[in-house]
Amino acid sequence: MRWNMMVLASCLVATGCMENSLAERQDANIQSSLQYDTVPCDQLLAQRNGLAQQYHLSPQTAKPTFTNPAMGFGPFMMDTRSKPQRDAEAASGKIDAMNRSITRRECGKPADKQKKFTLPG
Repeated sequence: MRWNMMVLASCLVATGCMENSLAERQDANIQSSLQYDTVPCDQLLAQRNGLAQQYHLSPQTAKPTFTNPAMGFGPFMMDTRSKPQRDAEAASGKIDAMNRSITRRECGKPADKQKKFTLPG
């Protein structure tokens, strides 16, 4: 019994150390919105809407999802999601980053309503 527990524990540690763990891959879905700040608003809106349509996601409310593994075993659990599910969750992370850039830059609003950031003086 003790030998089985040792083998099981070492297998869990080995799978968690690889880049194939569930927590590792879900963390990779979170992206910075700053990378989209250089993309013109109309192109960014088109990219976001196209990505949302491709993966059947809501363009306004897509967010990365996280599972809640029991007793903190997230880093040690292998990612058993299907490739289409992983791709859809990665797309939701991109859409969320795009939405944050769109909100910050106030894309989609009339040009006279957008705030212009300038230095005083």
